[in-house]
Amino acid sequence: MSATTLQRPAPAAGDRPPPVTEAEIREYLKLGVRNRWWPVLPSRFVRAGDKPVGITRLGEPLVLWRDTQGAIHVQTDRCPHRAVPLSRGMNEGDRLRCNYHGVEVGGDGTVLSVPGQPGCPLEGKKAVKTWPSVEVAGVVFVWFGDALHEEAPDFVPPPQLAAPEWERFVCYADWEMFWRYSLDNAMDPMHGTFLHANSHTMYQGETEAHFVTRDTPTGFVFEKEGQRDVNFDWSELVDDGALYVRLEIPYPPSGGPGGNFAIIGFATPIDENNTASFFWRCRKVEGWQRDVWRFLYRNRMEPRHWAVLEQDREMLAGCKPGLEKYEMLYQHDAGLIRLRRYLSQLARKHITELRAAGKA
Repeated sequence: MSATTLQRPAPAAGDRPPPVTEAEIREYLKLGVRNRWWPVLPSRFVRAGDKPVGITRLGEPLVLWRDTQGAIHVQTDRCPHRAVPLSRGMNEGDRLRCNYHGVEVGGDGTVLSVPGQPGCPLEGKKAVKTWPSVEVAGVVFVWFGDALHEEAPDFVPPPQLAAPEWERFVCYADWEMFWRYSLDNAMDPMHGTFLHANSHTMYQGETEAHFVTRDTPTGFVFEKEGQRDVNFDWSELVDDGALYVRLEIPYPPSGGPGGNFAIIGFATPIDENNTASFFWRCRKVEGWQRDVWRFLYRNRMEPRHWAVLEQDREMLAGCKPGLEKYEMLYQHDAGLIRLRRYLSQLARKHITELRAAGKA
């Protein structure tokens, strides 16, 4: 037998981890999907020298602060001494100082000083988790890995958020809803025809449509058959180191140069009932056209876009996990059905891997 055909003996039945249940998948997905980069907060909210900022994302308490060089640090918001939030302490430029007993923690999570008992074993210990983070398109992204994937891969952002030929603006808001419902909403182009019927970009197009699904290397597109560049015609789920939705809205000439208006949307779980929503409005413009687009957006379009987002928020506000048992879906819902199936498969895979490694 050649080396390439050698097989390890199959584990005994009693050694195999138990199958993952649907209840376990639902519990896992309450706080998002691990092993992904997630946006957590606009960069402008964290300034050098200011007090640290405490937030919750994917159920994790985080503290964000900048050192004197302007570098961002994201750490678990918990003092290693008495576990109170470090975000209630002080930013000392190169470290955080807990207000409770003065314990000082450096940017890599090492305890630098315990004023109440110098030389105690806590000093010099890397006792606070520091989360991998990067800043892209005006927002802090954090790697949320599980116990098998704590090392972060390089973050390759969508080209609309990084390529120089694209101009973008970010809209950020915390919404009281289960995070996946925001993705369901984005993967449902037909709601634009009804909920956003009075929008200046979505009043055209048929109120009936047939949808088809098209696979991509990083996900899938859900689109209206035979309709393109009319209104909200398609949306794309992308899972490429980060999980987000991409779509385009066509603009009339009065909307300025740059062609279609692209939206990159992330729904970052805060906890199971609240979501940090990030929507980048993007246009491919350069030179003087970039200046025109920026002027038009700030002075004419931004309030309209917030009004559309507010319609989504009002429709989904207060919606908690578990609404699926009351739904009666039809063909227009094939995109969100596939999204849900995909997330369930990811959850099953992650739980199975953790169990096999003895980490769950």
